[in-house]
Amino acid sequence: MTSTTPAAEPGWRSLPVGARAVVRRRLAAGAGHVWTDLIGYVLEVSDAGLLLRTDPRPGRGSPEEVRVRAEEIETAKPVPERPVRRSGPPR
Repeated sequence: MTSTTPAAEPGWRSLPVGARAVVRRRLAAGAGHVWTDLIGYVLEVSDAGLLLRTDPRPGRGSPEEVRVRAEEIETAKPVPERPVRRSGPPR
């Protein structure tokens, strides 16, 4: 009797809509770098890939919607919300 272990589902497929996540994606050949990371909120998950709304640091641009194709995704995982910074002098 033989048993087979089913292939693990890619982690990005289990990301819930609304989750803040980091996605590592492959860049096109000749781009200079092999990978880039995106941090944002999941708007859509499908067999075709992910739709994210980026979460730039304050003062570093506006959020953008970015579609990441399934074949570009190397890995993805949920990440915690950005910490709230309090203003005022350090203690």
